Amino acid sequence: MTIAKIITNRAADDVIACDVTTRVSDAVQMLAGKRIGALPVLRDGKIAGIVSERDVIYRLAESGGSCLDQPVEAIMTSPAITVEPSTKIDDALAMMTKRRFRHFPVVEDGTLVAFISIGDLVKSKIDEVEHEAEALRSYIQTA
Repeated sequence: MTIAKIITNRAADDVIACDVTTRVSDAVQMLAGKRIGALPVLRDGKIAGIVSERDVIYRLAESGGSCLDQPVEAIMTSPAITVEPSTKIDDALAMMTKRRFRHFPVVEDGTLVAFISIGDLVKSKIDEVEHEAEALRSYIQTA
């Protein structure tokens, strides 16, 4: 199964993102207001990086509250590791585990089309396992 299956019913316009010039304090408000852990950061409509709760916490610990007035470009993780809709879910999970992050911008032909989290991937895997288990139960009952 691929990322495309997860994002089938999602519109690129629904992705909550910010620009490289967005102030860190505004990005924090977006994260808190939407109860999300990360935002894709765009420059001229293209993915430039990701700003996450961890990025904010690390910079606050390092520089103090003055970082809140900086643009997110100063604290974001860049370059962003991206996936394509054709990426296999197992491959995406392996990358997240290996590199210790929890969000992926989904990019197609250089354009951001979705933003997924480890929760999206795990839910998909659980749904797949439950579907397989139900198919096996049905098979056993009819055999």
